[in-house]
Amino acid sequence: MPKLKTHSGAKKRFNLTKTGKVKRAHAFKSHLLNGHGKTTKRKRGLRKSAIADVTNTPAIKRMIPYK
Repeated sequence: MPKLKTHSGAKKRFNLTKTGKVKRAHAFKSHLLNGHGKTTKRKRGLRKSAIADVTNTPAIKRMIPYK
């Protein structure tokens, strides 16, 4: 069987945990971070990592076969 190519965008965005879950970062944390944009509480929550939904997990794992 030939080698599979890793999806370049996916390898930058997702990691696998030891149990096989897909770890991801929160969205909406790139700009409008001060003043009228987002509250401190909301920005603090966006810093934490999250687990990808189980419905998306198989597709993501196919994109990062060697991770």
